[in-house]
Amino acid sequence: MTTQQTALPPVVDAATWRRELDELRVREKAATRELDAIAAQRRRLPMVAMPDYTLDSKDGPVRLADLFDGRSQLITYHHMWFPDSEWQCPGCTGFTSQFTRLEFLRGYDARFVIVTQGPIQEALAYREKVGNEMEWYSTADSSFGADVDAPPNGGFAVNVFLRDGDAVYRTWHTAGRGTEQLSHTFALIDLLPWGRQEQWQDVPAGWPQSETYDKWLDSPDVAALYGRNPS
Repeated sequence: MTTQQTALPPVVDAATWRRELDELRVREKAATRELDAIAAQRRRLPMVAMPDYTLDSKDGPVRLADLFDGRSQLITYHHMWFPDSEWQCPGCTGFTSQFTRLEFLRGYDARFVIVTQGPIQEALAYREKVGNEMEWYSTADSSFGADVDAPPNGGFAVNVFLRDGDAVYRTWHTAGRGTEQLSHTFALIDLLPWGRQEQWQDVPAGWPQSETYDKWLDSPDVAALYGRNPS
């Protein structure tokens, strides 16, 4: 494919390129150390006890403790849900489509699932439609979602929980761009010379840019690529 753009990175000799890469590497290593320090602080957060919620699953009602499937740690992605809508949030649909191999979490005594405000049968039908491979649960008949900052008609969120026997504790929460650290998509795109090509980003003059979300896959795009029963 031939790409015609108005601007390209400057061309330099190999020694100059190596020198500037080494300068950038100093900042990259500092960022890595800062992320390590943030993770260390996260591991030292206190936690809060959770009530004994009941959610809906493909097999019927389940307790919050059952979402762990016998493991001690649980990550929940709270998928936005639009009632009576053919397509759900494109950001959530695309974001969760990348999680196709989660078995490695077993070695860490952990599990990662989706929770949504959608009624369970509708949620499972949408899961099939877009080819999502995560386990889905519904909080439509429970206050669980609202109590962990993902209420009906609200935004998306990530929560982390720890189980000690039947007791469940909330240990961490994030939303918005805080969820990017779970994604490999933005990490890959940010390595590219033109980056995300979104107007809010700091780029050299002449770099290609478009409105935020313009290049994101829409929900029908995800269904066409991965869906098991696309319409």
